Amino acid sequence: MQQDCQWIVPEWPAPSRVRALSTLRGGGVSCAPYDTFNLAEHVGDDRHAVTVNRQRLITAAALPSMPLWLKQVHGAHTIHAGEVAGTVSADASFTDRPAQVCAILTADCLPLLICDTQGRRVCAVHAGWRGLVNGVVEAAVTALGMPGRDLMAWMGPAIGPDNFEVGDEVRTRFMSADRDSLHAFRPSPQGRWLADIYQLTRLRLERQGVGHIYGAKWCTVSDPERFYSYRRDGKTGRMASMIWLQE
Repeated sequence: MQQDCQWIVPEWPAPSRVRALSTLRGGGVSCAPYDTFNLAEHVGDDRHAVTVNRQRLITAAALPSMPLWLKQVHGAHTIHAGEVAGTVSADASFTDRPAQVCAILTADCLPLLICDTQGRRVCAVHAGWRGLVNGVVEAAVTALGMPGRDLMAWMGPAIGPDNFEVGDEVRTRFMSADRDSLHAFRPSPQGRWLADIYQLTRLRLERQGVGHIYGAKWCTVSDPERFYSYRRDGKTGRMASMIWLQE
């Protein structure tokens, strides 16, 4: 029996014209190890399967347009979705125009969705650890052009704090930029560090004045039925988190 496309709808008090969702791995046509709702073209999946999955998403979620798919490079470059054509290298996109869908692909990195409290602007951010160190959260908030107190954020499915093991070099890079990052790391049984990417992102949002923060309750690694995880599987698909303004 064919499954329906599956996704999470953020639980946050966003204005009614702000729409958002984060896909799960079920309901598509991709074969293992991308089974089944892979939305990324760059991971080795059959391109026809990805095209079918993307069209299914548009139809099932009633998207107003094809999402802007970015070439994500773990940097901080943020673009206006209405001012680019084709695939562009960036790790965040924003828009103030209706019917433009900003999207991020992930499989452990943190998908961060932001909107303002009046429903005028929205932004999708690819917040992996490298992007966080490189200032992607700060760049996204700056691009939105309004005080952090007027924004709210939702943190989607990402690698959880019990599974994100990193070395000294990662912890050192965070600590050199923000001493408060200390509280987002704890020793691992292997003598390394367990990092809390949700907490690291929250710290950066709060420093930008964003106090309304939601989500942050999943672990992609420990839930293989619902989520892709690069850390767990290596060769795997990607989920999409997207946000747009309704007409």
